Amino acid sequence: MVDDIKLILRDTLQLGDRADQLNADSPLLGVIPEFDSMAVVTVLTMVEEQFGIEIDDDEVSADIFETVGSLSDFVSEKVKV
Repeated sequence: MVDDIKLILRDTLQLGDRADQLNADSPLLGVIPEFDSMAVVTVLTMVEEQFGIEIDDDEVSADIFETVGSLSDFVSEKVKV
């Protein structure tokens, strides 16, 4: 799942080769300049489309976007439901 999230982040944020450096512990919000509020919405949309899930507004918090791993864990839990 982490690799899937890395691909979404690479494409959405146009990170190019920098995405190769990301791992589960890589911080997102406040560290990657391209990861702003609009990018959050775009990433969520891409996640919903790729995994066929729906993410409600009340499920979204800054904790989800703390690291690549926390985003991956959130998506994994949504996919299981």
